[in-house]
Amino acid sequence: MAVDALDTRILRLLIEQPRTSAREYARVLGIARGTLQARLDRLERDGVITGTGPALSPAALGHPVLAFVHLEVTQGHLDEVGDALRAVPEIIEAFSTTGGGDLLTRVVARDNGHLEDVIQRLIRLPGVVRTRTEVALRERVAHRMLPLVEAVGRAAGGAG
Repeated sequence: MAVDALDTRILRLLIEQPRTSAREYARVLGIARGTLQARLDRLERDGVITGTGPALSPAALGHPVLAFVHLEVTQGHLDEVGDALRAVPEIIEAFSTTGGGDLLTRVVARDNGHLEDVIQRLIRLPGVVRTRTEVALRERVAHRMLPLVEAVGRAAGGAG
């Protein structure tokens, strides 16, 4: 999907000022509200914008421990295990991967004991051969999209 300079400006505003109204975005950008809405609709339809909900903090929800748990899965059971992970609320993301494991999960927990309980639950899933866990100590780069949006905008020949 081609993202042009105006798309880049729109995305920047959405990232920096997510609670602003469409009318205000259009005013700041100096474009008609209909133009803005058409661009937003296209960006959503093309999968560039994937959501509009709030970003939540697991730590503020009482789950300050973050770990990455790699799962090795019996051949032929990847889909089955992937589906079973949806039933574990402490798993906030899961990806199929190459390398040292078949699945990589991002897991949150109340404390280290709770993390151990979650890992034990994962080990008992049919098809899971073994797990390897890495506990995050400190976030060094928070989830971000703006630098990527700006780089894409620059590559498209627009100002970011």
